[in-house]
Amino acid sequence: GIVVAVPALFMNLTEVTDLASIGTLFAFVVVCAGVLFKEKEFSESGTRFVPYINSQLILPIILAIVFGTIYYFNPTFISDFLTVVPKEDETWLGAFSHKIPLIIFLILAASLTVLTLVRKLSLIPVLGLLSCAYLMTELGITNWIRFGVWLLVGLAIYALYGYRHSKLHRREEVAGQ
Repeated sequence: GIVVAVPALFMNLTEVTDLASIGTLFAFVVVCAGVLFKEKEFSESGTRFVPYINSQLILPIILAIVFGTIYYFNPTFISDFLTVVPKEDETWLGAFSHKIPLIIFLILAASLTVLTLVRKLSLIPVLGLLSCAYLMTELGITNWIRFGVWLLVGLAIYALYGYRHSKLHRREEVAGQ
């Protein structure tokens, strides 16, 4: 709480809430991906934590309906997405950088669709992963950069603390004495 509250005193409240949102959504994406990754072990042990609904046919149909609906209500979406036209005071890279999260999401959606056809993944974690990943794309590239820096700082602190205070390091010290 204090780690978030202290920067909130000095930062814009929208920036703080966006960082909290992207962190929470990322955590849920990691959980959904972990469920998909560990699902084979769950089925082999005989216990299931998630009701299994085969997404092999359902996910491609859902994505076709979603993209068809987007195209129906906004026929210029594809051409607008594929063309990069910078505004007066904006560079080409600045105009393109706002599309990077959505491009990553589209690659993720296509990859998951192929994986559902090959590996018969469960629908609930796949939809959770896709919906949270889409919400993360809407937070913008600036929030992604801030989140990446925050994540790297957190991982560095975790790695440095864990290296010195791990049980394995203590065993090596005892063995070396």
